[in-house]
Amino acid sequence: MESTMQAIRIQATGGRDVLRLETIATPEPGPGQARVKIEYAGLNFIDIYQRLGQYKLPLPFTPGLEAGGVVDAIGPDVTEVKGGDRVAYCMINGAYAQYAVVPAAKLVPVPADIGLDVATALMVQGMTAHYLAFSTFSLASQHTALIHAAAGGTGRLLVQVAKRTGARVIATAGTAEKAALARSAGADEVIIYTQADFVSEVKRLTGGAGVDVVYDSVGQSTFAGGLDCLKPRGMMVLWGQASGPVAPFDPQILNQKGSLYLTRPSLGAYIATRAELLARAGDLFGWVQAGELDVRIDRVFALADAAAAHAYIEDRQTKGKVLLQA
Repeated sequence: MESTMQAIRIQATGGRDVLRLETIATPEPGPGQARVKIEYAGLNFIDIYQRLGQYKLPLPFTPGLEAGGVVDAIGPDVTEVKGGDRVAYCMINGAYAQYAVVPAAKLVPVPADIGLDVATALMVQGMTAHYLAFSTFSLASQHTALIHAAAGGTGRLLVQVAKRTGARVIATAGTAEKAALARSAGADEVIIYTQADFVSEVKRLTGGAGVDVVYDSVGQSTFAGGLDCLKPRGMMVLWGQASGPVAPFDPQILNQKGSLYLTRPSLGAYIATRAELLARAGDLFGWVQAGELDVRIDRVFALADAAAAHAYIEDRQTKGKVLLQA
């Protein structure tokens, strides 16, 4: 008799009511694949874009692109993991479920002394912070960085990782409470952007020089101002669009503002090889083990409460990672 599992399914894109808990067949791993019994699935803004249909996926689908759990079956030709291994993964859809089939090469072994909740929380947000600070723009002690939304899940990790390099970090946050979170992560200066113009504050804090790099996950409402914060030959790293997409603009503006660089990175290109995936995750796990990286789990919702979890994220109340417990 075919075994079944519970999963959140989206039959048609739209509001939160399209997230339905359904009973479906438990997937079987094929060649090079492993089946993971999921303990936690991580929520990310991309899940909401996919649910709304802004990022299109074939229907129906199970959302969620990061999880942590235990390998419970492997297909042929799998050498990377074995049954019983604690693992985490990201950038593969289908995590809002009790089981998922994943390419074994995409699974990261989780050390015994790190909880699967923390490991899951580090997959997308932690590795994003890692590649932004070490690879997209390689921060060092002589640099000053502006980090928008520094109290958010990725933002707070990015502040911590950036400070490891010795760089000076200027952060933005929307409220005094969120500013305190950014400061607790190590930000040298915090601008509450609802109370002060961040461009003039950055100019003041840098003696008019500007910053070497802007890490912008907000997009539409901060992009133009961010360009005005950069030194000549500085880099705008546009890695998200929480306030909406940036309008098309003339590349000549980059010339006029001082031969600026602009990049629009995403995680997949920075963990394309297993070696790079394991190196980034290994750094993060090592810092957690050493007590040098604070990972905030904000809320854990039951799998059946995925709609409530989406509401919590959409209301921008999060102060850390939001997880579903399968």
